[in-house]
Amino acid sequence: MKGLLERVAAGEVLISDGAMGTFLQAKGLQPGECPESWNVSHPDAVQSIAEAYIAAGSDIVETNSFGATSYKLREYGLTEQVGAFNAASARLAKSAMDDKGYVAASIGPTGQITEDEGGEVTEADLYEAFKAQVVALAAGGADAFCIETMSSITEAVQAIKAAKENSDLPVICTFTFEPGARGFRTMMGAEPAAAAEAAVEAGADVIGANCGNGIANMIEITKQLRAAAPGTPILIHANAGMPVYEDGKTVFKETPADMAARVAELVAAGANIIGGCCGTTPAHIAAMAAAAKATV
Repeated sequence: MKGLLERVAAGEVLISDGAMGTFLQAKGLQPGECPESWNVSHPDAVQSIAEAYIAAGSDIVETNSFGATSYKLREYGLTEQVGAFNAASARLAKSAMDDKGYVAASIGPTGQITEDEGGEVTEADLYEAFKAQVVALAAGGADAFCIETMSSITEAVQAIKAAKENSDLPVICTFTFEPGARGFRTMMGAEPAAAAEAAVEAGADVIGANCGNGIANMIEITKQLRAAAPGTPILIHANAGMPVYEDGKTVFKETPADMAARVAELVAAGANIIGGCCGTTPAHIAAMAAAAKATV
């Protein structure tokens, strides 16, 4: 099977998967329960999520490891499970995917802020936390890393370095941008161009954006990323619209047809890999996959 980067370079538009957290909740994950613990306690449920997205047309599925750094697991008293949870997440996704596509190991923010940015941890601290996660995910059989939902360029750079220096796998890095009076910025104030340039300089093979926006806003974000990094593949994981709070629940109202209708514009803006984030389901992915094929 051709490598992920090789296929993108050949001009293919690859399809990634959709939301993980809401899917886990639908399967019984309780409020306050560690999602990554399900890799060990409910492996069949976790694997079935990957299988559902693969059946919907995903070329890439992510692992259930978004919050599996020592910092995040510490909140549950599970710091010692970094290796076990990450390796299991990769094994489950790989078992579901087999040789039909690729497993991108999810690496989310630690929730920490570096000393230089007004926090208490050092860049070296972050590097070591990401390194432990990277090593375990690679051991579990991941095909690539997806460092995602980043707000801090400093943190993203440490994650990228940890991945590049402790494995030979491709590295994807995405940021979350929020719309505002000054345009799109991360919570730490980084605009798309600055984030793209820093990620590429640190060694990211693919850059992009996820969460925080529906597909309409992602079109403009993609244009800005493409202008800043003309030769770098771009991954976009849009939410199913902006969240709406109804009857005590957060809901996302964009339908599969709504998202599929904007896929051609997203590809034209420069996206090479397309999937979903919050609120997206296998039905959304199936519709987007069909729309992407129509653009070729």
